[in-house]
Amino acid sequence: MRILQQHVDFIEFEPVEKEIEIAEETEKKKFRFEEILVLFVSIEKNDDEKVAEKAIKEIKNFLQNLKLNKILIYPFAHLSNQLAEPNAALKILKKMEEFAKKNGIETYRAPFGWTKSFHLKLKGHPLAEQLRIYEVKEKEREEVSKALKIEEKKVKSKWYILEPNGNLVSVKEFDFTKHKNLEKFAKYEIEKSRVVKKIPPHVILMRKLEIADYESGSDPGNLRYYPAGRLIKSLLEEFVTRKVIGFGAMEVETPIMFDYNHPAFVSYLNRFPARHYVLRSGKKDYFMRFSACFGQFLIKKDMQISYKNLPLRMYELTRYSFRREKSGELVGLKRLRTFTMPDMHTLCKTLDEAKNEFKNQFKFSLQVLKEIGFDEKDIETAIRFTEDFWKENKEFIISLVKIINKPVLIEMWNFRYAYFDPKFEFNFVDALDKASALSTVQIDHENAERYGITYIDEDGKKKYPFILHCSPSGAIERVMYALLEKAYMKEKSGKVPSLPLWLSPTQVRLIPVSEKYIKACEEIADRIEKENIRVDIDDRNESVERKVRDAEISWCPYIIVVGEEEVKSNKLSVRIRERGGIVKMDLNSLIKEIKGKVESKPFKKLPLPKYLSKRPIFVPWGK
Repeated sequence: MRILQQHVDFIEFEPVEKEIEIAEETEKKKFRFEEILVLFVSIEKNDDEKVAEKAIKEIKNFLQNLKLNKILIYPFAHLSNQLAEPNAALKILKKMEEFAKKNGIETYRAPFGWTKSFHLKLKGHPLAEQLRIYEVKEKEREEVSKALKIEEKKVKSKWYILEPNGNLVSVKEFDFTKHKNLEKFAKYEIEKSRVVKKIPPHVILMRKLEIADYESGSDPGNLRYYPAGRLIKSLLEEFVTRKVIGFGAMEVETPIMFDYNHPAFVSYLNRFPARHYVLRSGKKDYFMRFSACFGQFLIKKDMQISYKNLPLRMYELTRYSFRREKSGELVGLKRLRTFTMPDMHTLCKTLDEAKNEFKNQFKFSLQVLKEIGFDEKDIETAIRFTEDFWKENKEFIISLVKIINKPVLIEMWNFRYAYFDPKFEFNFVDALDKASALSTVQIDHENAERYGITYIDEDGKKKYPFILHCSPSGAIERVMYALLEKAYMKEKSGKVPSLPLWLSPTQVRLIPVSEKYIKACEEIADRIEKENIRVDIDDRNESVERKVRDAEISWCPYIIVVGEEEVKSNKLSVRIRERGGIVKMDLNSLIKEIKGKVESKPFKKLPLPKYLSKRPIFVPWGK
């Protein structure tokens, strides 16, 4: 429902001729109303009585601000191209009138189904003209897959802890004394509540460090990324893509929207436990992809594949994927509706080959997370499978636990409710004791046949492969969330919070003790930049103490104050964030140390002006 609200001195209208058969009976005369709020209303598809009631409640509150209690409901089809059928629209308009009168509002309604001429005089205050949009509640409009409904209602899970020695213990009986983080993770998973009632620390940090922020002009769950955030995001995207290609995957690119009624998609959408966006274009319905499965599977369907090509790995960095997560679960970088997912799919000949590839990707994903900046104590592992899979593959599951070499959470299902069995995730437990999956791999038993993906076997016959779904890092935004939460928890334990050096927007901050030494800073910066190191200069008219403090607040890994002593001696006084204190070193030693730490990680240039005096403030503190 769309309503153009206009507070007018007066409005005059006159019915001219009927437009539709169900037009209401009315007199062909001039109607005039004074000192009134006119509601030009377009009723849209899916609108119902609840939307009408919600609109009237908000309008009543608005009327109180205007110190007014009189409205005219005026049917107006020109605000939307998704109009409801006339009978339905008239019914909703009458309900609006009924609700308004019940709320004590003096209410009038222009006749429905007529071409009318009108003339009005709009008031001259800021609230005089506003467009309001009212929609059916999210839960009534979202598309929910059958798999998600089954997961929520019919799947029965048994929860265990599996130790590296193969000992399987009920969660209720396991001794968590030495595994507190695992205990938090298990509790979170078993409760299955994703609602966030408190602002996580990373949300404050993402704004404070000018990385990202909420975007009020978009759908909830979509963020804006400032230059520092875009840099971090793009470096992570490039790093994971390099790793996956190095692992042997072929990179492709596929559409972000697909035909909702495509035969393969209809059944797959109901086997994938996620909520998705649906949109209409012309006379067709489309859905926004929530992974790279759809496009990659259609490519594979059209390929000619031999058993000699297997395992066959295909990869796409999905910028973007879309999932219509519940509004109460949306929070910061952790859970979004639009996100970037590194997504690899691998075709395997047999279940044994799929299990072997699964184990290789388990190791690969662990290595990816370690190289990003996590270690094994940051990660809690979940492995999920059916009771039947466990009975037939115990040793395989235990071999995975031996790789991580610490107890893992096991979820055992009574039946396979989705297309996969088994799957694993490496999870991060944050400062609020809530967990989020990073890396994941699944063995898919269904989609090769569903999509018609085949390979030619040694006997010359077409056969359906198994498919592995792998995101070696998880969503890029969620990696950023986990890094910020890790830094916060590090600070709470008495250590200095930081980002990995290769992801720090500014790696070296030069601070001249006075304007006289800006030239020296520029010469130092030129040498550092040539080595692919991000450096900036704080040339602001502030005290050195203030500049150092601001550099520390910005988590700059290396801070160098440049004055007469540094210029004469060619020795730099370097504050190294991760060590604390000041270290004397020459410029070559500094460059060598930084290059050694970032190793072969991707590099991008400083995304902001080199001089701090030239930079705008994206997020004013205190807002």
